[in-house]
Amino acid sequence: MSIAIVIPVYREEKNIMKLYDRLEAVTKDIKEFQWDYIFVNDGSPDNSLQVLKQLALQDKKVKVIDFSRNFGKEIALTAGVHAAKTEAAICMDADLQHPPELIPELIKAWRGGAEVVATIRVSIANQPLLRQLGSSLYYWLMGMISPLDMASKTTDFRLFDKKVMAALHQVTERERMFRGIIDWMGFKKAYVEFHADEREGGRASYSYAKLWHLALNSITSFSLLPLRLTTYLGLSIALVSVVLLIVMLLARFYFAPKLFTSLAIVVVINIFLNGIVLMSVGLIALYIATIHTEVINRPLYIVRERVNFD
Repeated sequence: MSIAIVIPVYREEKNIMKLYDRLEAVTKDIKEFQWDYIFVNDGSPDNSLQVLKQLALQDKKVKVIDFSRNFGKEIALTAGVHAAKTEAAICMDADLQHPPELIPELIKAWRGGAEVVATIRVSIANQPLLRQLGSSLYYWLMGMISPLDMASKTTDFRLFDKKVMAALHQVTERERMFRGIIDWMGFKKAYVEFHADEREGGRASYSYAKLWHLALNSITSFSLLPLRLTTYLGLSIALVSVVLLIVMLLARFYFAPKLFTSLAIVVVINIFLNGIVLMSVGLIALYIATIHTEVINRPLYIVRERVNFD
């Protein structure tokens, strides 16, 4: 029996050795499993790759996948799971906010019958208020518009059974949210709660712009409701515009001729409807952009080098 721990790496040169030491402290006491540590270097501009290669020379269970450029965390997680040939895989971040000491609990839940063991981050030390509000709003919105069974505040720190890993090979979409895809699969799931520490070294690579982009991708990937809403909204606006136009015309010709000029009537209606049209076109453009990306059919990722793989 073997388990792979998949770790995407981007600007984590200060955390890699600390994470490795903590993984070793945990896994050495779980002797019934063989362990692989699969680090996916996602085009790091710092010395992360050099640190990983040095570590791989010292320990053969440390395996390294080096991307040709930065493809993003979601793709790095996918590549790591693709490379794992084990009974299960555990995905976690390299910034030490996902505590390795939780691994025995994940394994216990897996042995209890769960095929996906997800973690719920109850709190984060010194998390900015804006990120807290954004996270809460995102999960509320996804719960409203998406059919996914996505628990609030779940993370990418998860254990997957080999059945889930095999199913992931069938997923080909490029604009992906990794945890959303796993939730979409619908395997038996268990949850483990944890409190995340403050990031130890380096700086977070996920800016607000990247988080916004990820949120938009997940909404357009897992829900058609926004498209339906534009139809309903367009119909509602059309009905309201008709009623408003009737009221303005009656006032113009019967009740208060000077209240609304003809130009005012035309301008109000035109601006209102143009705003709705522009909003609808922008929303549809998001879906068209996703279709464009999928139709091009480029590889999910390109690997420059693999270390310690047979």
